[in-house]
Amino acid sequence: MNTNDLNDPMDQSFSNAEDTRATSTESESIAEQAKAAHVDDEEIDVTLQPIDLEEESISEDEEDEDSNIDEDEGDKLNIDFSNLSKDELVQTLKQLFEEKPIYKIKAEIESIKSIFYRKHKADVERQRKAFVETGGDVAQFVPADDNAEIQIKELLKIYRDERTKYNHDIEQQKQHNLEQKLQIIEQIKELVNNSEDVNRTFQEFRQLQQKFREIGPIPQANLNDLWENYHHHVQNFYDFIKINKELRDLDLKKNLEEKISLCEKTEELLLEPSVVSAFKKLQKFHEQWREIGPVPRENQNEIWERFKEATGKINKKHQEHFEGLRDEQKKNLDAKTLLCEKAEELASMVIKSNKEWNQRSKDMIELQKVWKTIGFAPKKDNNKIYERFRTACDSFFGHKREFYVDAREVQQNNLQLKTELCIQAEALKDSNEWKKTTEDLINLQKRWKEVGPVPRKHSEELWKRFRAACDYFFNQKSQHFSKVDNSYDNNLKAKEALIADIEAFVVSEDVEANLNALKDFQRRWAEIGFVPIKHKEDIQKRYRTAINKHFEQLNIEEGKRNLLRFKSKIDGAHGNARQENKLRNERDKLFNRLRQLENDIALWENNIGFFARTKNAESMIQEVERKIKKAKEEIVLLEEKIKLIDQLD
Repeated sequence: MNTNDLNDPMDQSFSNAEDTRATSTESESIAEQAKAAHVDDEEIDVTLQPIDLEEESISEDEEDEDSNIDEDEGDKLNIDFSNLSKDELVQTLKQLFEEKPIYKIKAEIESIKSIFYRKHKADVERQRKAFVETGGDVAQFVPADDNAEIQIKELLKIYRDERTKYNHDIEQQKQHNLEQKLQIIEQIKELVNNSEDVNRTFQEFRQLQQKFREIGPIPQANLNDLWENYHHHVQNFYDFIKINKELRDLDLKKNLEEKISLCEKTEELLLEPSVVSAFKKLQKFHEQWREIGPVPRENQNEIWERFKEATGKINKKHQEHFEGLRDEQKKNLDAKTLLCEKAEELASMVIKSNKEWNQRSKDMIELQKVWKTIGFAPKKDNNKIYERFRTACDSFFGHKREFYVDAREVQQNNLQLKTELCIQAEALKDSNEWKKTTEDLINLQKRWKEVGPVPRKHSEELWKRFRAACDYFFNQKSQHFSKVDNSYDNNLKAKEALIADIEAFVVSEDVEANLNALKDFQRRWAEIGFVPIKHKEDIQKRYRTAINKHFEQLNIEEGKRNLLRFKSKIDGAHGNARQENKLRNERDKLFNRLRQLENDIALWENNIGFFARTKNAESMIQEVERKIKKAKEEIVLLEEKIKLIDQLD
């Protein structure tokens, strides 16, 4: 309904919410006829309908034919069928036919059909993939017969046939209603020639009017002609029946009161929170206005203008509402398109680690959460954009399932390899061929690192078993050599003398000379052999304290000082199998830290793209870039430390 669609009070062209607007020429002609007959009634042309917002559901390309079924708002789809199997969907469809009228199940039918064919398509794709993987030619692939699909096609055909029959019955009922209303018009026409008491005749007239109003809708094509005919003979009744003036005035006053009440109700609609609800109520008010008879001529224009003004305001709010809704839906489409692009990017990634899969899965789940917060897209795009997003999500999690299927096979193989390494280490732990066995165990440790992960439930137990065998041998070796060489005391004295030289060393302004001197101290320390075990930690601590004190005095960057101190530590462990073994264990920690930093850098760099579209983006990007720079510097230091440890071999 639109303000421009309101007819002049003397205009006798009538229509409902589905009528096509009459041309201006037609309206003027009818108005002239009405004026000539002194018609006191007013009418409104109701034409504008609310936008039908679609449910977010997926349907096949094949759509059901249009129908006249008027579904209640309360019967909109509020059930999720997505977790049902195809057979369960078929059974659910059968139950719907048994439990609900045909005009109440359209939303459920469309949802079940959409979900069924999505599952059917997925089954066919799995069959095609299996056929190709077994060596079949994709061009020769023929999917297996699906009994569920046959059943649902039969049920959908029954539904369409029932809908067609229902629509046919509705049209027949409308035709019957038309015939009844035409009969009533003829009865009103005959009242003009009735010689009975005026009051009785008027009462009969009112009863005929009530019957006319109670009869249901008629065919659209006959609507305007019917209302013209009806109001023409109603007016004739008022003009020619010779009703006494008191009775006529009483009836006109009653009609005025009813129209004033309608005006008040219409004005109250301006406060209605729901614009759509207000518009629907307004349509009913216009139908009631049409059915109320004429009012006193002196009140005619005033009451009409009041009703017209309120109608115009509601129409304007309704129009603005749907214009805003269309803008909002366009924004929703843009937001959902962006989410689709991000989901498709995740789905296209080549991911090779469990840690990265966990992180990317969190990213995808976050996208799904955001999706649920966004409203509908425009009707013509809503299903398409949903299908696009769903396809990207399905692809991502499909790849994830394939990865873990393959990973389990690899981990089982790794379990066998590491079990064999444990057996070999246990066979060597009691050996007293110190040099050869040391080399053999170191090689086993290298092979252990090369073998990938094993199932988590076996990982810790297997590692403890392998490490126990290695530690046992190296402990035995350390104990043996601690008793062997009497020169340990001389070595202790030599290291004490060297520490004294280091402590007496004075750092000059020549950085290069200072570095060379400190490197020489480190070289001399490394050349000195073992000391008695009871003095080892103390002498080592004194050495590190003395050498680190000079390193800290050097005017060089912290990273380089850190590396030099670590080299001093390496040099102190040189020749000590136990200490060397600890350093190799430390290498694993350094390597894991390096990989963690690499993953963090990748994540931060990816987040910069997200931050660019947020408020305060510049400060957030600067902070992330600072973290990336710091991490890269640490990676360089870690790589150098790992190289130093590797040189022990």
